[in-house]
Amino acid sequence: MSWDVERAATALLEAEDTRTDRGPISDEWPGLDLATAYAVQDEALRRRLDRGERLIGVKLGLTSRAKQERMGIAAPLTAWLTDAMMLPAGAPAPQDRMIHPRAEPEIVFVMRDWLAGPGITAAGALAAVDSVYGGIELIDSRYRDFRFTLPDVVADNASSGRFVTGPVGLPPESLDLALEACLVEVDGQVVDSATGAAVQGHPAEALALAANELAQRDLAIKPGWVVLTGGMTDAVPVSPGTTVAVHFTHLGSLHLAGG
Repeated sequence: MSWDVERAATALLEAEDTRTDRGPISDEWPGLDLATAYAVQDEALRRRLDRGERLIGVKLGLTSRAKQERMGIAAPLTAWLTDAMMLPAGAPAPQDRMIHPRAEPEIVFVMRDWLAGPGITAAGALAAVDSVYGGIELIDSRYRDFRFTLPDVVADNASSGRFVTGPVGLPPESLDLALEACLVEVDGQVVDSATGAAVQGHPAEALALAANELAQRDLAIKPGWVVLTGGMTDAVPVSPGTTVAVHFTHLGSLHLAGG
């Protein structure tokens, strides 16, 4: 059977729903390119909405320079967030719904204004933000051992899993987001740290890039949407019994149990 957008969306959603990892689609579909991968992502979103999920925002992936160099790209990728991906504060990682979750700290924007590219700058993007939160994203690739090409991970909605936002929401003008720092603890031991500068030099740069990338598909970021700006550090595995904590300078602390 030959591969197409519909078959790829089916394969990835089935892998997610059954918690079954698989090899990269590009191994079997070498013609999978980035534009087609975004079409797969959009088809999977259409099916999520058909089954009752609600679109609530976008996320960015591969926002660090080091990750971009490893993947051979010059800008992050974008993916979709639905309400089914949001965890309530204090809820454990849903191990029974995920394959091999990993946690990473993120700076999260909640939008006040419509943001449509092209030509959006970091300053213009930040002016459209209502509030800023600290967050933890639980990424969960459908690919075995997190092995994939760039089109594979785009088709897989940038390894989307779950996310949770912290207790403190502040206006963006009250923060220096390039200097906003976080500490990552696993079972009480500090394992990593970073500042917002790890995300494209400034999280607002990532937001602007998202708006400009979406504009290439005649899409825009809407008021009220949540935007996950990308991992500030490398992601850490979240196994049953593990507790991950993230402490931000001004955006509070989050704790996530492995379930």
